[in-house]
Amino acid sequence: MQREHLSSRLGFILLSAGCAIGVGNVWKFPYLVGENGGGIFVLIYLVFLAIMGVPVMTMEFAMGRASQKSPVRMYNELVPGQKKWRAHGYVCLAGNVLLMMFYTSVSGWMLQYFYYMVSGKFENMTSSEQISGVYGEMLSEPGILLVFLAIVIVIGFGVCALGLQKGIEKVTKVMMLALLAIMIVLVFNSLFLDGGLEGVRYYLVPDFAKMREAGIVRVITNAMNQAFFTLSIGMGGMAIFGSYIDKKRSLMGEAVSVAALDTFVAFCSGLIIIPACSAFGVSYTAGPPLIFQTLPNIFANMWGGRVFGSLFFVFMSFAALSTVLGVFENILASLQDMLSWSRKKICLIGGIAMFILSVPCVLGFNLLKGFQPLGAGSDILGLEDFIVSNIILPLGSLLFVLFCTNKRFWGWDKFVAEANQGKGLKVVNWMRIYMKYVLPVIILALFVLGMIFYWI
Repeated sequence: MQREHLSSRLGFILLSAGCAIGVGNVWKFPYLVGENGGGIFVLIYLVFLAIMGVPVMTMEFAMGRASQKSPVRMYNELVPGQKKWRAHGYVCLAGNVLLMMFYTSVSGWMLQYFYYMVSGKFENMTSSEQISGVYGEMLSEPGILLVFLAIVIVIGFGVCALGLQKGIEKVTKVMMLALLAIMIVLVFNSLFLDGGLEGVRYYLVPDFAKMREAGIVRVITNAMNQAFFTLSIGMGGMAIFGSYIDKKRSLMGEAVSVAALDTFVAFCSGLIIIPACSAFGVSYTAGPPLIFQTLPNIFANMWGGRVFGSLFFVFMSFAALSTVLGVFENILASLQDMLSWSRKKICLIGGIAMFILSVPCVLGFNLLKGFQPLGAGSDILGLEDFIVSNIILPLGSLLFVLFCTNKRFWGWDKFVAEANQGKGLKVVNWMRIYMKYVLPVIILALFVLGMIFYWI
């Protein structure tokens, strides 16, 4: 079967960045900045993004473009005689499915809060406790959660069913450009709020005293984690997008472009949220509840809050849906390579299966609330997120690095030959020692530290 390709470089960059841009950027990044000392965290995050995220993404792109396959068949093409690598291809597929088993629910929450904002749900509430309590009320109603879950899955697989160019590429271009436009409006609104500049200073000015206060090792580990996971590397998604592009551009340059766009969105999300917190006297360290409990209170007390709140949750919804579309395409491409079914058939059967597989996550906040798989206070979403974020992504990335730098496998020479085809930023020889010996140690350290800090 002839592999379909994206029609333009812009489509490739927006699709790859869209898969990476998601809740991790617009939800997790701002509250991590707040919890980890502000500007110093941002600085360390950018360093690790450059030295860790970009090289691994380049490797994924190269493996996909060279093989012209998804991860479940990629290793067959690159190292035909080494069957042991094929198991990792199936782990990549399982990781993408597991990610969507909880990410679709979170995306549904974004759509539901957009509906709340547009309908004026918060305008008749007289206390901050009432507004904050809406989040808990939402999670306690499985029926409504399942409706929004179904909407997300229908949108995702419905767009994928239209085809690579006519469906996912076309829709992603429109959605990502709209996301960027809305984001700029929200940034300007936050920057001009009375009292917002204090938040900007906290966000942009590195302060080592705040780093010591938060814990030096913890700040570095959290920055390393965020820089790594924000790019969605380690599960083969970027390899699939690499298989959709031609050889006109070198791949490290493309990885830098995708990482830059992803970082720009994360950076701007902080400029939206942290100055707003400063302006309304809200703690930067509010943590995960920031989006669903703290910000609605801010919008409820802000001039034009209903409009800006609606725009914010459209922004959040587009960010979440861009990842859903990208990961659904990853799952679809893998199943096509395995089964040779038509795109529409896989989307229909896959959509039904994904809904069924996602139900436990929804019920974990209500009917199955007593099931706490990782100890007191945990839930099914937390378990699924832990497996993907703390195990599959870092270990998968470690395998990609070893595969591309070790001559017993695909090897450095073949990786560089593929990555450097076309014009743009090249992988150069001095990077070999770093990528072969230093980068695996950094990723392994990230995995170990992530496990330690998760359990303490």
